[in-house]
Amino acid sequence: MGIRFGPAGNPPSFHAQGYKSSLDMPAWLRGQGLNAYEYQCVRGVHIGEATARKLGEQARENGVSLSIHAPYYITLGTDDPVLKEKTKMHLLKSMQAALWMGASPVVFHPGTGGGKERAAAMARAKKLLLEVLALAEEMGLGEIRVAPETAGKPAQLGSLDEVLEFCTLDPRVVPAVDFAHLHAAGRGALKSMEDFAIVLDRIESWLGKEAVRKLHIHFSPIEFTGAGERRHRTLLDGGFGPDFRFLARLIVERKLTPTIICESADRQVEDALIYKRIYEQVKEEAEG
Repeated sequence: MGIRFGPAGNPPSFHAQGYKSSLDMPAWLRGQGLNAYEYQCVRGVHIGEATARKLGEQARENGVSLSIHAPYYITLGTDDPVLKEKTKMHLLKSMQAALWMGASPVVFHPGTGGGKERAAAMARAKKLLLEVLALAEEMGLGEIRVAPETAGKPAQLGSLDEVLEFCTLDPRVVPAVDFAHLHAAGRGALKSMEDFAIVLDRIESWLGKEAVRKLHIHFSPIEFTGAGERRHRTLLDGGFGPDFRFLARLIVERKLTPTIICESADRQVEDALIYKRIYEQVKEEAEG
């Protein structure tokens, strides 16, 4: 499987053409020239088995790889028993939907960081994630991969090293690297090709070459403040990093085959196509 590009969720341009159902997205994306789709369950997992299976069939027929973004309500590091049970429920329901669809991975935000108790919150988060994986095994979901995502604010769990630490717990845990979030959390940290290389090298040092080669990536322009992420922007806005060209060069140089999901605000398909063209141009230049 080669490199893949696609959107997070259904963009306004999809609805503007008269489409309403996510079941139409795979064929529509193929028509646009894209081959990945991250189905959004960020407000809860509301898709039923029959629809999920149909979506998986449509995706396979159209050569579109599926992933799922789990609900925002997940808080792995909590010490609240009620929130712990809700976190388990949200992750397990997302994994069940992923099984029905044939989607992988299930991307999720680890949640709040616990302030001064960050180490304790991280310890609780790892314990709870292992509990979820054990329950998933019992439920017949043992093959489903989950992907903690790098956070856009330093106050949240999900620094690069914290995500990689989660990934050492079990082979079913893989990283979801949101370069916009890393850029925002670091107050504009990704300014050069070397900055991106440091991230890829860090992942390889923890998880090996294969983890980098098949990396699940989120990418978009982003606006940030001193506290980190403010909001995702678009390539039309101009002046917002990070610059995809740096990553594209590294992908070509290192012969990587990631999935790149674009989260640009309301232009996730249009910007995904621009990122795809940038990659193709960089590849052509390197081969020429």
